[in-house]
Amino acid sequence: MRVEIWSDIACPWCYVGKARFEKALAAFPHHDAVEVVHRSFELDPGRAEGDVEPVVTMLTRKYGMSPAQAEAGEDNLGRLAAAEGLDYRTRGRDHGSTFAMHRLLHFAKEHGRQDELLQILYRANFAEERSVYSEGAERLVELAAEAGLDTDAARRVLADPTAYADDVRADEREAAQLGATGVPFFVLDRKYGVSGAQPAEVFTQALTQAWGERPPLRLIEQRQDEADACGPDGCAVPRG
Repeated sequence: MRVEIWSDIACPWCYVGKARFEKALAAFPHHDAVEVVHRSFELDPGRAEGDVEPVVTMLTRKYGMSPAQAEAGEDNLGRLAAAEGLDYRTRGRDHGSTFAMHRLLHFAKEHGRQDELLQILYRANFAEERSVYSEGAERLVELAAEAGLDTDAARRVLADPTAYADDVRADEREAAQLGATGVPFFVLDRKYGVSGAQPAEVFTQALTQAWGERPPLRLIEQRQDEADACGPDGCAVPRG
């Protein structure tokens, strides 16, 4: 079974939702048979690289909050993150374009390190003092190395604005086609969708339902007299 998760590194609910989903997946009896694929979704796709501002400033400008309301929201998110065992800086974070990070995540996917890099990017964005936006490409190269990726290759990806750009845009178009207007957005076997950072028990229910409704394997019509195979008791003897 495949679970696809559309998310953005700048999204605190994606950070929390990933932890809740993983809690449910770890307890799911068939977790070894579940493939998790992370998809790209930018909350601020029109923002230019290098256009960085404090999170509280962005919240007051974009959502019409007062600074006090924005700070209260951050405090609440900090408490929810802590309940999932996550670190969260409620003050002093900044906000910027995540496009380069999404391109790097597609590069990481090719090397089997996508989930590792995503978790590192979340931690860097939400829990660490250093910025993933204002320090430039070398900061992302450091994080890519921490995820086990080749630094020279990661540096080349970040230096080429077209590298994996089509993959990011394809994910975003697909999200729109599926009806996703926000993230996190979870799609199970292309049959069920779960929107938002739901409690772990909701993800457990979704996994159980999707698994239970998987169609049984149907064998095509075949000739039994030529269906040679190997099994626990040995292999069929070739017939002359």
